[in-house]
Formats: sequence, C-alpha cells, structure tokens
Amino acid sequence: MFKKILIANRGEIACRVIKTARKMGIATVAVYSDADAGALHVRMADEAVHIGPSPANQSYIVIDRIMDAIYASGAEAVHPGYGFLSENPKFAAALDKAGIAFIGPPKRAIEAMGDKITSKKIAQEAGVSTVPGYMGLIADADEAVKIAGQVGYPVMIKASAGGGGKGMRIAWTDHEAREGFQSSKNEAANSFGDDRIFIEKFVTQPRHIEIQVLCDSHGNGVYLNERECSIQRRNQKVIEEAPSPFLDDETRRAMGEQSLALAHAVGYASAGTVEFIVDGDRNFYFLEMNTRLQVEHPVTELITGIDLVEQMIRIAAGEPLAITQADVGINGWAIESRLYAEDPYRGFLPSIGRLTRYRPPEEVTETTRAVRNDTGVFEGGEISMFYDPMIAKLCTWAPTRSEAIEEMRTALEAFEVEGIGHNIPFLAAVMDHPKFVSGDMTTAFIAEEYPEGFDGVTLDRYDLRRVAAATTAMNRVAEIRRTRISGRMGNHERRVGNHWVAQLQGEMFAVRIDADPEGSTVTFDDGAVMRVESDWTPGQPLARLSVNGDPLILKVGKHTHGFRVRSRGADLSVTIRTPRQQELAARMPEKTPADTSKLLLCPMPGLIVKVDVEEGDEVHEGQALCTVEAMKMENILRAEKKGVVARINAAPGDSLKVDDVIMEFE
Repeated sequence: MFKKILIANRGEIACRVIKTARKMGIATVAVYSDADAGALHVRMADEAVHIGPSPANQSYIVIDRIMDAIYASGAEAVHPGYGFLSENPKFAAALDKAGIAFIGPPKRAIEAMGDKITSKKIAQEAGVSTVPGYMGLIADADEAVKIAGQVGYPVMIKASAGGGGKGMRIAWTDHEAREGFQSSKNEAANSFGDDRIFIEKFVTQPRHIEIQVLCDSHGNGVYLNERECSIQRRNQKVIEEAPSPFLDDETRRAMGEQSLALAHAVGYASAGTVEFIVDGDRNFYFLEMNTRLQVEHPVTELITGIDLVEQMIRIAAGEPLAITQADVGINGWAIESRLYAEDPYRGFLPSIGRLTRYRPPEEVTETTRAVRNDTGVFEGGEISMFYDPMIAKLCTWAPTRSEAIEEMRTALEAFEVEGIGHNIPFLAAVMDHPKFVSGDMTTAFIAEEYPEGFDGVTLDRYDLRRVAAATTAMNRVAEIRRTRISGRMGNHERRVGNHWVAQLQGEMFAVRIDADPEGSTVTFDDGAVMRVESDWTPGQPLARLSVNGDPLILKVGKHTHGFRVRSRGADLSVTIRTPRQQELAARMPEKTPADTSKLLLCPMPGLIVKVDVEEGDEVHEGQALCTVEAMKMENILRAEKKGVVARINAAPGDSLKVDDVIMEFE
C-alpha cells in the first residue's frame, strides 16, 4: 500500500480524499494556487506545495506544475479528484512515465471514454443503446447549424472533453445553435484545454440516471446501483439521490450490466460512472462515461456502505476487488444537495466574497439517520471567482425516501451561511415541491417549475401564522432584554406589554401574548391560538422553536422593528410593532427605488469577455449585448427591450463588481 499520495485538486473533493487516506494511514500532499494559500484542504493535508497563480489554467491544470509538486513531495501516487486533470490522458501518461501510480483508470480507458464521440462508438459496439446524433467533429458555427438541422431540433451542443455542465448548450433554433456553438467552444477551451464540439439529439422530458461501476485490474467488476440526477440547472446537477425513485429491479439490472460491459470493453480499472438518459417508459440511452469519481458519489456510499475513494486507492495499488455483485445491496435512501455560491434571487448568478458565517449542521451517523457534509470551506474563508461555486455537498440518509427528505429539510434549515449569496433557499423549496416529493421529475424540472427564476417561497396562511406567532414571542423576549439594558424602572415584563402587530409577506396579524416559564401562548385577533416554546435568546442567528408541538427552525437577522427571517425557502421581512406604532407607520410615505431601467448592470462579479454592440447602435429585445465570464462559465447579457446604446463603460478584459454599470441607454 502507498505511504504518501498527492491530491491534484482543491476544495471539498481534496478534503474528502484526505479523510479516507488518513483513515487508511496514508500521508497526504495538497497542492494550492495563490488564491488557495489558506484553503481548508491545505490545512488538512500533511504537506502542501504551491503550484502557481490563481487561474486554474496557470496552476491546477498545468501538468508540469503538478509533476514538480510530486517530485518535491516524494508522493508515490496521485488522486486527481474530479475536474481539472482527472480525465486528462496526458497527465496519466506523464505519471506512468515517472513511475507514479494514478488513482484512476488506465490511460487508454480515459482516452476512449473521455472523448464523448469515441465513447459513443465504443458503446454502440458493446451493445449499449445510444442517443442519435452527429459523431464527427464540427469545424465552425455554420457547420453546427447545418448539422443541427439534420439531426432535428432541439439539439444538445457538447464539448467532447466536457463534464460538469461546462461547454454544454441546448439549441432550439439556428440562431441558438450558432451562438451556443461558440460559447460551448470557448468554455471547453477555458475549462479543459480542448475545444472540440459535437451535437446530439436532445431528448425532451428525460430523467438523468447514472450507474456507478467499480473495476479492478484483475478483470473483476461490480455496479453499485444508480443515482438519480434529474434536478439540474443549465445541465449542472443540483440535487442527487440514490437509489432512483423511478427504476425497477429489471431496468436497474439491465443498466448495470450494460455499464459493466462497457467498462470491460475498454479495460477499465477504478471507480467510474456511466450516465444515461431514461425516458418515461424506462428506455435508457447512453450519454457518456465519466472516468473519475463523481461529485455525487457520497449518496452511493451511504446506501452501500462502500468507501469509493478507499476502493480507488486499493485498485491503484494492485489489489483485487474484495466485493462481488452479491455483496452490493440497497440500504435505505440518500439525498445530496449541492450548496453553491450563487444568488437564486438574481438568476442564480455566481456570488463571491468572504464567508462571514459558516455553520453546517452537525454530522451524525445513527441506525435510523445520517447527516454528512463534504466541504472545502470554513468560516472567514473566501469564495474565489477563479473556481466553481460549490460550497459544500450536504447529504442525508434514512431508511425511506420520505424520511431522507425530511432529514434534508431539517439539515438545510440548520445550515448557516452568511456573507455571500447561496442557494439554500432554493434547495429548501425543492424539498417541499410536490413533484420532487412524489419522485415525478425530469431534467426539465427547474425550467418548468421555475420558468421566471426563483423569487423565494410564498408561505401558506397556516405557516405564515406559525412564523408570526414565533417572531412575536421572540420579539417580546428581545424587548424585555432591551428594557433591562436601558435601565428602565419597574417590572420589565409588564412594561413591554402583551399586544403586538406582526406584518409579513403582505399580511398583518394582531396578537396577544401570554407568557409563562415554559413558553408563550399567542392568541390571534380571530381567536386562533398557537403555543410557542423555545430557548432562543436575542442575538442568536438560529432559532429552534416548537409551535403547537411541531418543530420550526428560523434563521434570524435583526432589522428595525423586527426581524429578517428565513425558513423553508421563504425570506421574510417581519415587522413587529405595538398597535399605536402600527397606526402611525401606516401614515408614513413609502420610498421609491432608483430607476435603473436605462442601465445594463453587471449581475455578478466577473470578467468582460466580449462586447457585442457600439455606442449609437439600436438594439432589440433579446439581442446579445456583452458576455461576462465568472467561475468558468460564460453568461450572455441581453437587451430587455428596444433602445439605443448611449454609453459603454466597460471593455473586454475589465473585471467588474456586482451592479457596476456596463452600458447606458437613451
């Protein structure tokens, strides 16, 4: 067995590999760029080697820099994680030439399966059903438009060396095919150093289901069931689960056997994933094989009890698999939510900055439930614009799917992240969505259910009353504390008063609070009564309460005359006043926001890649104005209405902050 391994990656996956290596008694070496000098994976590893500037194309994906780190550290093997060099055959070849073990598949398997075009041909020869498409390389945008028309819209434009949603676009028209081809080509070049593009038919209303395989160098192999990955946004997975709520045993077995046949056809040895599109009749079609560890591998580990990283290390060390297909079962249900540094209220645009608060829920492993959080960040750390926006992978396990969902709801409510925009409210909303709860979803779930984007959850009247009852009871506690601090004379509780008016989500609730040592009884003006119990104290950012015997978790922030409260995907401004204060407040004029209708504001921190118009140009609704690159993704900003460009304030190469003015209109 190896004594020391180097992890050629960063963030949560580097931390994940370090944990297993430590468990196996193997020393670890981290690599880091300028931006990652204080990163968590650097802190966790036994050693760390600096490999260059912050951009990945000057550090993490420069083979020579990684090789220098290996030589300097004396590592015997390298785990590549996912992304970066994990599926680069040149890297595998460099390691082989240097006599360093690659904790991944053989170079020939990476070459065969890493190229999406070649992999489809091999899959067809191995008897795996594939999606119709054009298997050759595409020279330019004109050819892309021609081929798309021949295949038939809609089509998927994909980077041959792509993965993780990078370099992928769906086109429904010639215009979208032309534009999507160039954006996919640019993203592929920046993310993978390979800008080859191919086109395949886009199957509408599909489910995305993948099979985890594990093969050794002695001809043994098993499939570790499937993962459902249909909750996606822009082809980037957001929520995964294992097993799938859609598959039956017969389909699972057929998909697993075909996946193993494909793996054996290319001499695969390591952990790998075969991805499929599955239609409503459980017909499945091969998409691609990822010759690496997947982001979502924890859910497979949770239902099988098999540590995939450990198995990869043992296979790379030449050990035969100690697992047979008969040993692989399905124990319970697991769900993974990907926490991203992106603002769901601004179209999920990337968000960067310092984590002023980062408090994940407690990790537990019990016979009836489990909570796991794979992360690469810490409180006070920075979310950089140079890498992907993932903060953490929050996973829950329980004996049944409904119980696993409930565990996830609770874990998301208890997850505290401040300082940046993040998608926890959206994840919480999905956990409560009827389609997700029923398991009736496709890869079009987000596009169909949130066609105008995500504006938060609107609570029903009962849940709104629960929040009103909880916050008025909390406000009473805060008021008592304030009167004590201010030194007011007399009985503090009596001076605070019992009657309050709570205003939230456009509704108003007049209540009376009767407190006792165990809690508060909140009576609404229509006679409804709710019992609130909690040990919350003013200043705590997380309130755990019981309302009518049911748990309620609130993320709490203070503002004038009340709280900012976040719960189950809702973000509420709760104003609490005395009846007299409310009467006077109703007479106050409202402030009107500044008019920005004639400005194009930068929606995210990023780099201007391209400006498509000039001053004086007349633009039309939907016309591309400029392209902003952030966290390895290109975002095309378009005109919202007809107008004339009066002034352009940014040029290609400029780095902008959120709400910087890119251009002005007449």
